[in-house]
Amino acid sequence: MAEVAIMADRRPGRLSGFARWFRSDPRGAVSLTFLVALVAVSTLAPWVAPQSPTAQDFNAMMAPMSAEHWLGADDLGRDVLSRLIHGGMASLYASFLAVAVAVVIGVPVGLLAGYLGGWVDAVISRIIDSFLSFPAIVLAIAVTGALGIGLTNGMISVGIVFAPQLARLVRARTLVVRHELYVDSARCFGASTSRILWRHVLPNTIQPVIVQVTLLLAGALLAEASLSFLGLGIQPPNASWGAMLARAYQNMEIAPEQMYPPGLAILLTALAFNGLGESLRVALDPTMKRR
Repeated sequence: MAEVAIMADRRPGRLSGFARWFRSDPRGAVSLTFLVALVAVSTLAPWVAPQSPTAQDFNAMMAPMSAEHWLGADDLGRDVLSRLIHGGMASLYASFLAVAVAVVIGVPVGLLAGYLGGWVDAVISRIIDSFLSFPAIVLAIAVTGALGIGLTNGMISVGIVFAPQLARLVRARTLVVRHELYVDSARCFGASTSRILWRHVLPNTIQPVIVQVTLLLAGALLAEASLSFLGLGIQPPNASWGAMLARAYQNMEIAPEQMYPPGLAILLTALAFNGLGESLRVALDPTMKRR
């Protein structure tokens, strides 16, 4: 009972210490606040958006900013602000889907390669090197062509492209952790390989994975914008920031200001993901925290 009480006393202290450090980093606080607000607004898009994202007003085609259309209207008379709000949900969904696919594939592969070593590590490492030798966007386009055009298929392809990066990171960390005494002790007591990996190795490799995930979210957001810009992502009349940017690019000579809302949304969200990742890297690394 005394040990349980001590652990209960220590746990809030650790959490409060992390929260105190996180609040002391303005970059992380601002990034997290922006992302939480973005998720909230995107989730409540049907109630927050002033108009339907697909409703067309042919009398307002290419209309400038006004009281009725705060950010103007596109070439089909659709309200830009409404499409920007609804497009946020599609872009965020795409980012989280791609990173989830990367985690599901990359983390187990990296654990197996780093822990088993030998020919398993050699084969997996060569496969990872082969994937990383291709430009990411080119490989994503190729996989999208094989799976089929669409937002979900496009982001699954991006997740497959991102998986080798996570696998290499987890493998490098596992190579260090597998020689620790607690892993040797678990092996001596007859623990199975799966139990050692999930109960002892993975928890001690998760910190760099968390940081890398936040950075990959920014990369996935840009990849979605690129695929939608090329017509391989979300399909009309649905809205995403990349699709809006592609539409605005077609009318850049007539109304160049329409490129700013989706472009700024992509830029600020990517910066927020990167800022959150850098803040987490410092907060989770004791050596960085001391510096």
